[in-house]
Amino acid sequence: METIKQQVSKIKNSNTIALMTHVVVGYPDIASTIELVKAMEQAGSDYVELQIPFSDPIADGPMIMQACDTALKNGVTVDDCLKVMETLSSQISIPLFFMGYYNTVFQFGVEKFCKEAKAVGAYGLIIPDMPPDEEQHEHIIKAARVHGLAQIRVVSPASSNHRLKINAQVADEFVYCVSHYGVTGSTSAGKIGLESYLKRVKKYFKIPIALGFGVSGKEDVYQVAPFADIVVVGSAIIRIIEKSPSNERALEEIIRFIRSLRA
Repeated sequence: METIKQQVSKIKNSNTIALMTHVVVGYPDIASTIELVKAMEQAGSDYVELQIPFSDPIADGPMIMQACDTALKNGVTVDDCLKVMETLSSQISIPLFFMGYYNTVFQFGVEKFCKEAKAVGAYGLIIPDMPPDEEQHEHIIKAARVHGLAQIRVVSPASSNHRLKINAQVADEFVYCVSHYGVTGSTSAGKIGLESYLKRVKKYFKIPIALGFGVSGKEDVYQVAPFADIVVVGSAIIRIIEKSPSNERALEEIIRFIRSLRA
């Protein structure tokens, strides 16, 4: 499997932007999650985040919070998420990431989680609530690297230059930039100052930039494409599932949606 940097370079050479899509494992159910990720690859996703459902996903807005709640009510566990990752990694070729919150990893066991995540085919981890300052106590960056997992740093417009610098020192593969103040799915005030914000990020990070939060259509992709290498779409996909009368219809709509973004 090529590195993210190699893939981004290829995509940029074709005058487009890479696309990372997002699912909550177990929403609306396990079987649908597996079919959805396979369809995402077919439709043109370059990478997929598999979110481990959590009861208090602090960076997420109402749509993803509701999806997490449904998955938890369905009884989805970390072991279930590992099994889904194993199934998918054996059937598709694009990189898959686990996204989740540190309490989940901590309760499972940091070393155990990283070892098992790699064993089932995860490419890397996105843990937005684990700052580098805590590494001396938690050792998740070390565990991820020991087991060959990329650990993706998350920054926002609120990140000071000092925060950007210390995150850049430990960043792997790409940096996940929150596009605006707020939670996933929100579009408020959104991308005011986006160019200056990403220019500031680029002073410290010499790796590809992924931009997410509030990206819900091709117009948003057009807006961020000049400044970012990867665009991340999550809540918009959950919204399609929520509004669809059946899982089959949702799958069809999501494939159309992703293809429209790729176009």
